[in-house]
Amino acid sequence: MSLPIPRKLIVMGDSGVVGWGDPEEGGWCERLRRHWMGLPQGPVLYPLGVRGDGLERVAARLQQEVSCRGELRRQLPQGILLAVGLNDTARVGRPDGRPQLDADAFLFGVQQLLQQAKSLAPVLVLGLTPVDEAVMPYADVLWYHLEQVRRYEGLLEEACLEADVPFLPLLERLLQDPNWLHWLSSDGLHLNSEGHRQVYERVRHWPALLQWADLQPLTVGSVSA
Repeated sequence: MSLPIPRKLIVMGDSGVVGWGDPEEGGWCERLRRHWMGLPQGPVLYPLGVRGDGLERVAARLQQEVSCRGELRRQLPQGILLAVGLNDTARVGRPDGRPQLDADAFLFGVQQLLQQAKSLAPVLVLGLTPVDEAVMPYADVLWYHLEQVRRYEGLLEEACLEADVPFLPLLERLLQDPNWLHWLSSDGLHLNSEGHRQVYERVRHWPALLQWADLQPLTVGSVSA
């Protein structure tokens, strides 16, 4: 009797997917990978983050990343989770400098990326996480602003609505907690261990992801989106 082939989800994005800032558990994506690994017939998760990646770099590597993650019987992954966009919001050189990717180009790029990804597998998209403006610039050159992050997350959501792609907003829900600044690393950009845990709990209980994974009877909890 052959064993069922597990579903495969690739997660593409930046340092947030890598888990940078969380030396305890390796980040929200690694926490989810371990959680699913302990479930009967849990999906296989591939965290494919690259530090510093923005929308254009993720789009450039999407096809290759998907095509080489078949694992069993040369199947393609059954899902793609995109967690990208924060790096695109940064202004270069000074607080009012040019953004790494301007808003119009960002929206167009997201629209194109979603169409490309949807042709490969079902797609889900995460929103963006807060930044601490008081400690900018990051790496002495990049200025991140909450209002800019809010604007770009709105563009992500707009593109997802147009493409009929599930979207999990993060920014406002994290900012609603008075302790949100304590969830960031000292650089003001990357989540720390508690910040990654906060995102993990939201992602783990996301109804759209649970439905994709066919795990609702096993993992539904008190945190929802």
